[in-house]
Amino acid sequence: MTRPARAAALTATLAATALLASACGGGPEEAVAVDTSDWDAVLAQAEGQSVDWYMYGGDQRLNDFVNGEVADRLAALGITLNQVKITDTAEAVNKVLGEQQAGRTSGGSVDAIWVNGENFATGVQADLWACGWTADLPNARYVDLDDPAVATDFGVPVEGCEAAWQQASSALVYDSAVLDEADVESVESLLAWTAREPGRFTHPAPPDFTGSMAVRTFLYDTLGAETVTAAAEDGGLDDAVYEQARDETFDRLLAASDGFWRGGETYPVSQEEVEKLYADGEISAFLTYGPGAVSSLVADGVFPGSTRETVLSVGNISNVSFVGVPANAEDRAGAMVLADVLQDPEVQLGLYEATGIFPVVDLDTLDPALAERFAAVDAGPSVLTPAELTADALPELDSTTLARIEDDWRAQVLRGEE
Repeated sequence: MTRPARAAALTATLAATALLASACGGGPEEAVAVDTSDWDAVLAQAEGQSVDWYMYGGDQRLNDFVNGEVADRLAALGITLNQVKITDTAEAVNKVLGEQQAGRTSGGSVDAIWVNGENFATGVQADLWACGWTADLPNARYVDLDDPAVATDFGVPVEGCEAAWQQASSALVYDSAVLDEADVESVESLLAWTAREPGRFTHPAPPDFTGSMAVRTFLYDTLGAETVTAAAEDGGLDDAVYEQARDETFDRLLAASDGFWRGGETYPVSQEEVEKLYADGEISAFLTYGPGAVSSLVADGVFPGSTRETVLSVGNISNVSFVGVPANAEDRAGAMVLADVLQDPEVQLGLYEATGIFPVVDLDTLDPALAERFAAVDAGPSVLTPAELTADALPELDSTTLARIEDDWRAQVLRGEE
């Protein structure tokens, strides 16, 4: 993913929306209802609609797949797909919140959003989402809706307010011509390598989505897998436990930062910048949320053929990203059909083959022949398999804790802010 960014910048808008909601009475006409229990009726209602899907647009392979395979399938159902490319999911959420503030409860300009994490939580707080429809999608039978990664989104219960469509797992990408396996065995060994070979590792500055994951990886190493898993199940970390682990982690990072790119004095602003540094040979290791996409970059000669992936001993971080439909969307039926198409196992397979993005469907629910086609996808020697990536995967913490980690990192680690 998943790349939706933090929603702290929306606080003022959210507060204004809440005040407006309390001040207004019945308000304008409500959005046209969609009865998802009658899917034939949904398809009939969606025919002729044009779905404006707001989503991160920085992945060209994904853009091509969306505007090819996905758009073609929707066109066959009489639906036009309009991908609205954004760099920050908060842009789309803010747009819907602004429309709600203006009293626009129907005819909204945003039909669907690729979303998870803090942006989803912001929408829940603002009563932004259409809810209670995702279990009715015909292709939802291929998704394990009881899986905690699907049933909750960074600690927030999904409750039918967004439909799963991608699975993401983190990994360390490294040049095996530069680093040995012993160098990438653990966080400790990685930091020891950066001390010996300074300037060859970095990560984006939070709140970049992947940069935030990198900082959480270091924090998870301090906390330990059992504490992280228990905190995710219990809804958050105890303040004292968090603060002690934060201080230990940040002290460790500050002590090691001289070995980071540019001596830790500055950090790239995006994952794209990090990957360019790796492609140019300026760095030799980085963390990613998109390990499946590495194979195509190696095949295209962007990354060296000696590129490999691994999971550090602490484990990696896994999450699911979703499609949310605003309650005021003009073309809600079409947006829900889009969500169903994205869960089609054939579409999920095509997404995996074209982009390396891992499927969210449960392969055990598929026809054996189709499941074998998933298993037969050969990503080459550079990329770990989904089974290898999920073997020790750790859950995401709640979105409030994520925001706290990002704020604390900026205040205590980012030297450029001092």
